[in-house]
Amino acid sequence: MAFDPIFSDAIIFSSLLALLSIGLSLTYLTTRVPNFAHASFATIGVYIALIATRVWDVVPYLAIPIAFVISGLVALALYHFILKPLIRKGASQAIQMIATLAFDLVVIALLNITADFIVKTFQVTSREFTLRSYDGEFMGLPLIVFVAPITIAILAISLHIVLRKTKFGIAMRAATQNPDLAETVGVNVKLVYGVSWILGGGFAGIAGALMSLWFLGDPNLGPLLIPSVFAASIVGGFLSIYGAIAGGIFVGLTEVLGTRFLAGEFGSWLIAYRPLIPLVFIVVTLLLAPRGLAGINWSRLRRNGSRS
Repeated sequence: MAFDPIFSDAIIFSSLLALLSIGLSLTYLTTRVPNFAHASFATIGVYIALIATRVWDVVPYLAIPIAFVISGLVALALYHFILKPLIRKGASQAIQMIATLAFDLVVIALLNITADFIVKTFQVTSREFTLRSYDGEFMGLPLIVFVAPITIAILAISLHIVLRKTKFGIAMRAATQNPDLAETVGVNVKLVYGVSWILGGGFAGIAGALMSLWFLGDPNLGPLLIPSVFAASIVGGFLSIYGAIAGGIFVGLTEVLGTRFLAGEFGSWLIAYRPLIPLVFIVVTLLLAPRGLAGINWSRLRRNGSRS
């Protein structure tokens, strides 16, 4: 029996959305400012995968470490050269949020320039492209179907070990929870914040590099992804790494499979309204559980459920 591609789509999208949500939560923990440029960091990874595959003629998965480094450095540049000076000057969170949006526009413009350069220099399609044909197969399925969830599992476990078992992880948790107190005990808060932004941007770059093997790549991919990324982070609780993973998987699966179900029930015209699903998640979560899944007292719910 053939494996329905919609399930491959759901597995890949939810895994990569969880990875993007982790990155967004890591950066939000430091500045408490939503980063509207985060999804464009993933687009950088998409184009690094394109260059690695079509220009350098190497296996697309070799683009992953390069995407991590470059997207991480771009994220660090946003924090170090824009947000940190604004914070020193006492800029409000609204001003900082607008600054991330302006930075996103710059990144998108540079990505469009890069796309034009690739076309003119290497005669390679660089808009609305996919690298599916360059992926391998395992058990009759594209390799990315297995690589995407395995990647999120490895990175989640690694991040858990770093945060819970290492001195740097303890310093990171202290710096994000109470930076003033952390500084008094010798924690280099600025270094911790910088590393958090590198990791956040790097995770987005990894997601983008993998995304190119299944979804269409385009310089304007970031604005299309950002509602889903924010929905996953808000559902997860924004301040919880574990919530970000749960939110990404939940929103990703619902967005793909929910659209398929509704289209089957009411007609294919509903597919065009898929972007509304993450917006509904955002509204419902903010109204009913503003702190997301991480803020729900699950033990209390279980006790109430057992009593009833």
